[in-house]
Amino acid sequence: MSQLREISVEWEEMDDASLVKKAKEGSREAFGELVRRHRSKVYGYARSMVQEAHAAEDIVQDALIRAFLHLGKLVDAERFLPWVHRIVRNQALTRLKKAGRGQETTFSGLEAAVSGGEEEQEMWGSLDYVLKRVAHAMEREMQQDGVPEARLMRLETQQVLMDIIACLKPKERQIFESHFFDQLSPQEIAREFSLTAANVYQILSRSRKKVIQERIRVTVDAYIQTRKDWGTMGKTVLGTEKWQEGGHSWSTAGNVLHALAKAAGRDHSLAAVMGLTGLAFRIQVLPGVHIAGPTAFDFAEVFRRGLRNLGLTVRIVDGMKPGIGDNVNLLGEAATSLKTMQKRDIHQALPEALDLIHHAVDRGYPVLAWDLSIPEFGMLYGYDDEHKLLYMDECCRKDTLSYENLGRGVMEEIFVMAVDSASNLSFKEGLRGALEMILEHYAGKEPNVPAEAVKGLEAYDAWIEAFRSQVVEANGNGYNVAVVGDCRKYAAGFLEEAARLLEKTEDAGENVPLRLNEAAETYRQLAQTFAELHVLFPYPEGGNPNDPKVAPQAIALLERAKKLEIRGAEQLENLSNALNS
Repeated sequence: MSQLREISVEWEEMDDASLVKKAKEGSREAFGELVRRHRSKVYGYARSMVQEAHAAEDIVQDALIRAFLHLGKLVDAERFLPWVHRIVRNQALTRLKKAGRGQETTFSGLEAAVSGGEEEQEMWGSLDYVLKRVAHAMEREMQQDGVPEARLMRLETQQVLMDIIACLKPKERQIFESHFFDQLSPQEIAREFSLTAANVYQILSRSRKKVIQERIRVTVDAYIQTRKDWGTMGKTVLGTEKWQEGGHSWSTAGNVLHALAKAAGRDHSLAAVMGLTGLAFRIQVLPGVHIAGPTAFDFAEVFRRGLRNLGLTVRIVDGMKPGIGDNVNLLGEAATSLKTMQKRDIHQALPEALDLIHHAVDRGYPVLAWDLSIPEFGMLYGYDDEHKLLYMDECCRKDTLSYENLGRGVMEEIFVMAVDSASNLSFKEGLRGALEMILEHYAGKEPNVPAEAVKGLEAYDAWIEAFRSQVVEANGNGYNVAVVGDCRKYAAGFLEEAARLLEKTEDAGENVPLRLNEAAETYRQLAQTFAELHVLFPYPEGGNPNDPKVAPQAIALLERAKKLEIRGAEQLENLSNALNS
């Protein structure tokens, strides 16, 4: 609900029953005092049912609106709080049932209050639908004048919308209101303003985009205000040194997952984390051997499943887009500048992402995040609510990022993930799960983003063909060589470590440690082959991959690497069979 007017001492001295009576008569001040008196308890009850702070706030807002509209149904005026608790409970249960269809926002809560019907999803984030419902409500104004609750709802909803569309320029606002509130068609608006219909469509499209951005901004501000109201606003910065010990990989995902695992009490080496999550064995090649190849996979699916092999479950906010994007190294520094970042749209998943970050950091856990300033994985390890800043570590560079700029990186994507819970899982069970993941990846059976990527063992054929066709991007190829080669080094280390651990157990299986060491030797040779490729194509310069004199050397090395990877896959399949026998 909108901010209530200042409550006088007269209202504060009344008991609940008297306030309910006055509120039934249409007194907004009386209902406001009831809200002020009990809102903290209502919010606490909602938060006990849903984890996200903004979701609980959404439920409370909707419940209080419904309480006002149906106050006449409250028979026992002295039981106002239990009655509101029941409304909150029903709203929370309804929300949880719909969780699979996405999360509402504060703005969509207004939509539900006005429509009273089934939520509809449209391409403009439900904005068109909300405004149309409000316009229809206005058409019924004469019939509703005698109902104070309906009048209050109409005025409050209109005020929220008016505040949001204040971001429009005067002429944009006139056209916007003519279409959504006066229900004029673009052709009618064109005649009235001496414009073409095409111009009106462009103005409406641009105005919708501005209003949606303002809606998100208002939602973020409301989220921060909620933290302030309930005393949770503050500043927390976690120490990162203890989580970042033990090596560094070209795989930025591997580095951050290692930190998340350590923070969750898993004292695994970097090699073990990269092995158990399958990252040490991944290979994806995009057209031209694009720089995005190493990250061309479904983050949510791979990370969730991989961390399960460490006995960890996670919470994720996934605001990814299809497509591979540009090579940031070829765009220049302007692409990653703060000025450029601030010109990009605020991401619609921002409120939900902020809530997950606060929830994790408050529990002492860092958060994995994608594309903070460049398309790589970084770690968020602190926040400052007063200054709206996040503390980040991206590619060994520590910095701060404003709340609103999360999701405004080069790719304009949000992906944040935090550990949710931990359970006991033996190393042997984790190894079984990892081998299953790795073999599925090698066979190309896993989901993949984007569709252009060739994954698993077939990726070598795509890589070799790029050299034969002389279409290799030098910078991207150099990065792929560095990442894949480094991962194979950690694959060898993981297999050696697994052999040492299983030698100490009685149920390791027939010759499993020996087979692990044999596979480790294969991946050591594979890493050495990529080291030779790295000499030809150093990153970031990239060498001359399309030089007719260089390409044959690269093809020969990639063919050798493919044979070794096929042998490694066969060895891992035999290991999997032995562990499952």
